[in-house]
Amino acid sequence: MAGAIERRRFLAAAAAAAAGGALRPESVGASGFVAGASPVSPLAPQPPQQQEAPPPVPLGNGEPPALQFQAYPGGTGALMEKLWHETGGNPFERTEIEIERWSGPVPGDEEDVAFLPVHRLAALIRAREISSSELTGIYLDRLKRLDPVLLCAVTILEGRAQEEARQADLEIAAGDWRGPLHGIPYGLKDLFAVAGTRTTWGSAEFSHQFTRYDSRVVVRLREAGAVLAAKLATGEFARGDQWYRGRTLNPWNLDEGSSGSSAGPGSATAAACVAFAIGTETQGSIVSPSRRCGLTALRPTFGRVSRYGGMVLSWSMDKTGPMCRSALDCALVFNAIHGADVKDPASLTVPFRFDPDPDLAAMRIGYTEDAPESFVEALGALGADPQPMAEIPRGSSNSLGVESSAAFDFHVARDGEPEPLPEDLEPAERRSRGRFRGGRDVRALDFVQSQRRRHVLMKEMAEVMQDFDMFVTGSGLVGLTNQTGHPAAVVPYGFGVRNPDSESPTEMPLTTTLIGDLFTDDKILSVAHAFQKGTDWHSRRPGIE
Repeated sequence: MAGAIERRRFLAAAAAAAAGGALRPESVGASGFVAGASPVSPLAPQPPQQQEAPPPVPLGNGEPPALQFQAYPGGTGALMEKLWHETGGNPFERTEIEIERWSGPVPGDEEDVAFLPVHRLAALIRAREISSSELTGIYLDRLKRLDPVLLCAVTILEGRAQEEARQADLEIAAGDWRGPLHGIPYGLKDLFAVAGTRTTWGSAEFSHQFTRYDSRVVVRLREAGAVLAAKLATGEFARGDQWYRGRTLNPWNLDEGSSGSSAGPGSATAAACVAFAIGTETQGSIVSPSRRCGLTALRPTFGRVSRYGGMVLSWSMDKTGPMCRSALDCALVFNAIHGADVKDPASLTVPFRFDPDPDLAAMRIGYTEDAPESFVEALGALGADPQPMAEIPRGSSNSLGVESSAAFDFHVARDGEPEPLPEDLEPAERRSRGRFRGGRDVRALDFVQSQRRRHVLMKEMAEVMQDFDMFVTGSGLVGLTNQTGHPAAVVPYGFGVRNPDSESPTEMPLTTTLIGDLFTDDKILSVAHAFQKGTDWHSRRPGIE
């Protein structure tokens, strides 16, 4: 009996070893020994065969990880099922946004034309009161005249813009009007690739970087007929408003920068060097320059706009959104650029149904203690019933540090180890160049645990938001909401001295932020638009001429 049990144990071990490639069955004799080998117990672990591993695939900045962040705590499947029931069938349906047709005289002054919002420019072009070529010429002239002051543009694409404008004019003349963005000149943050143009990331080290492909947002805007006029400045590697030519300035106050890192889009749009711009945010880079420059902007729910072709800082936090001069403009631009993209595995399509005449009484709107009282009161006058928010959760993660170090490992490391920093670097440059090294020291276990706590934070935020569609906040809460993926709309609501204690206490636009529940980008823009229909704060102009 003992011999039979021993034989069965041996055969089981041999079969397992053969399946794993450790033994060749023909080399096993009846005695239980491996032919040509020293006698060993048939149950002893066998050494694995040594196989030469292939060299690791070289990685640049853009390759996404296999794990993808999803802003909805229940996951994509649960979100799609929820939307399917709520929308009555098709959550992927796109709805058109109508614009009012032009009536009355056309502004005779080019500056008056340049500061018109996109939806009014679209009406002019559709009525053929102005051509895309004429409008593009106005914006190109302003870019060339004001960029030496503002340092808002990296590359003015004059020839390309003129050609795209001529093409738009031909199509519109033939009756082929593509929609509200057809023939409208815009600017693009210089983190996005455009075939045949420089994409510098704000760094002198990449100032001659050219690509042969287009970012997805560029493709979608081209399909909508928009005209790319300029690549606009970003702080170096998407931090701040300092880049290799200098500091991008705020057209409302040339003594200060336009904030970052969508510094160029903020400055250029506020100065009417473009009709609108595309920015990005990882942790405040749309909200901050829009607040500083008095713009209306949308930082979308995470995943709603493809980031393909854009420089990566954090796969789980980077977002792309419009920076404009009105909420309606943001809706028009977002409607053209949102949606899933196979080249951005974190992207998805959910309904966007902007309502130009929302019933604010049906909206569940909250406000925090620091919300501007005048804005909250204005919403009440429009029919809303704003309610104070419960305590907002707090929390953070190590996502940005770890992911940015991974994204820029190709730049700071050689042969797997970062090159030492030169001894003679200035402190600011040392901090900048050391920025992408800290994440290398974080243990994998600590990164995973941090992401688990981040998911707890997302569920806590979901509990706070369950009775609200949105809430008003004075601070913007960019730290929290970039962790959770919630959308934000920046809205000008007044004018005054923002900081009396500053070195230059100039009167400036005052802005607040609407934080929406996940995927309520349409609702927060609808409420912002309802406010703007009765105010003119968003149409004020900086005196930079």
